[in-house]
Amino acid sequence: MNDLETFFHSRFGISNETQERLLSTALARGGDYADLYFEYRIKDTFAMEESILKNSSTSVTMGVGIRVLCGEKTGYAYADGFDEDDMSRAASSAGAIALAGGAATPFLGTGVQHPDQDLYPVARPLAELELAPKIRLLEEADRAARRYDTRVAEVRVVLANETKRIIVRSSEGDPVFDSQPLTVFQVSCIASDGKLLQVGIKGGGGRVGLDFFDSRSPSYFAREAARRAVLLLQAEEVPAGPMPVVLGSGWPGILLHEAIGHGLEADFNRKRLSAFSGRIGEKVASELCTVVDDGTLPYRRGSLNFDDEGNPTERTLLIEKGILRGYMHDGLSAKLMQAVPTGNGRRESYAFAPLPRMTNTFMLAGRDTEEEILRSVSRGLYAVSFGGGQVDITSGKFVFTASEAYLIEGGRVTAPVKGATLIGNGPDILTRVSMVGNDLELDEGVGTCGKAGQNVPVGVGMPMIRVDEITVGGTRSQTQ
Repeated sequence: MNDLETFFHSRFGISNETQERLLSTALARGGDYADLYFEYRIKDTFAMEESILKNSSTSVTMGVGIRVLCGEKTGYAYADGFDEDDMSRAASSAGAIALAGGAATPFLGTGVQHPDQDLYPVARPLAELELAPKIRLLEEADRAARRYDTRVAEVRVVLANETKRIIVRSSEGDPVFDSQPLTVFQVSCIASDGKLLQVGIKGGGGRVGLDFFDSRSPSYFAREAARRAVLLLQAEEVPAGPMPVVLGSGWPGILLHEAIGHGLEADFNRKRLSAFSGRIGEKVASELCTVVDDGTLPYRRGSLNFDDEGNPTERTLLIEKGILRGYMHDGLSAKLMQAVPTGNGRRESYAFAPLPRMTNTFMLAGRDTEEEILRSVSRGLYAVSFGGGQVDITSGKFVFTASEAYLIEGGRVTAPVKGATLIGNGPDILTRVSMVGNDLELDEGVGTCGKAGQNVPVGVGMPMIRVDEITVGGTRSQTQ
């Protein structure tokens, strides 16, 4: 037995024989395929405000999700905890749901494969460390933010950690095991000049341990959050209207994730709900654009050794030099669309069935330098970071708010602006990309993606790009 197998067996009695009994129960009514997803998760969260530890919580959750497939029909049930009677009832319920209404075209699963990768070899995840080093991280950030500028009026620092141990076992393969650490560290600052209040936020993390903060210290996140808050106190109102927009490298990839990435998830395309449905092999973007989803990047927030169906994650080419090459698949969508799984079957927890979801989605670097891209714009907007946004998957239309942005005038970055909202259509925006930078960066590890009521950690990224025209919503006209 490996360490995780021993953990589940010795502590909860989940043996190979237990798994086989549950699979037999799940398939007793005649389903074609079944799988089990055992999860044990420990989480802790700490929040410091007014230089005082205001909130501290620790939680443990455990349970099993059981899925039965019959053709296109899915039966899903779960049990909180690992009592075998409760798990057996969940297995029976999942089988009954899948078979309700009669049989369907048999689903032939792909079988679970053993991954040979270890993408996050963290010896001691932060969720399993003693309290003292975690408090020191909060205190360092709080001090650094308050020292940055006297206009920093309030500081909030949050550290959230978890370790998730899982077993995935299907009716067609051996069990696979994984231990998945996850940490996020975030600093929020409010700056005031006596008249205005502005907020700045900066965070980072990933599937990392305490040594993450050797390269990105708590003080770094604190100073960046304070800088953004103070910067907005002197920002101008943004001009409105269509204009060239330069998107910075790194976190602006969230626009790519939301406006384009979701439209490339296979379930939306199987149901023909996406603007990209039925367009494999067609030109959907500028020839400068190549987009991938890669769940194999070490220590990244969206990475996994294998997905929540047990399939190893991989690097999936989505768009190559403007041509749509593929979608992100889980096992079910791959079978129904006569494709292969891409390691994108993901779920929030054992209480949810897996869906096709992104891991780390980003655009590859081009050849242009930052100086060349900015110099090409006589008047436009430079968006460095984004806050919230909304996207319509079917049409690709989006609205995003820039949390840090500047005017570009005469090929130079000039005044900071506030209130900038980007309005457009994801597929259309890709066709307007005229320059792609050589400075690809990934975000610093804070992304969380929502879909069908489930939230999962993800990564985003891009190089600096120039989009020839995006409609900018603002509070003044371009001629003011």
